[in-house]
Amino acid sequence: MTIEQNKVVAVHYTLNEGTAEGQLVESTNGGEPLAFIYGVGMMIPAFEANLAGLTIGDAFAFGIPAAQAYGEYDQTALVEVPKQIFEDEGKIPDGLLEVGNVLPLQDQEGNRMQGMVAYVGLDKVKLDFNHPMAGVDLFFTGHVEGVREAEPAELEHGHVHGAGGHHHH
Repeated sequence: MTIEQNKVVAVHYTLNEGTAEGQLVESTNGGEPLAFIYGVGMMIPAFEANLAGLTIGDAFAFGIPAAQAYGEYDQTALVEVPKQIFEDEGKIPDGLLEVGNVLPLQDQEGNRMQGMVAYVGLDKVKLDFNHPMAGVDLFFTGHVEGVREAEPAELEHGHVHGAGGHHHH
């Protein structure tokens, strides 16, 4: 069975930055494979395009440029805000505003966002709303572990149930 629209695909993969020799980002080796329904928009389209037509046991190795992955780094997603918005009862909680911390935030419309603390000044804080992998070229190596038909309930919910997938509680 080959990988195509609405098939449940399970892959073991290693993700590196830029090339196969680049910095390791994540790997499923030694754990559960990644399982997803092909073609329903859960994965980066370029990732799926590179798996099209493969079958169980096939190996893969491909790069995805940043623009087709999580996007280029966007300078306008760096936002300066007054430090006092983080105050709780008149003071900023210890350790909250440290460079590299990711803070759950909300805009005026109540949309939730993740902002990473990029810079802390005397009265201002710079937050970075770029995806952590923005501007990074990705390189995937791995193999296809399984391909099967998706069950009607999986298609309805848009995700895999059972091993390697989403569990309903």
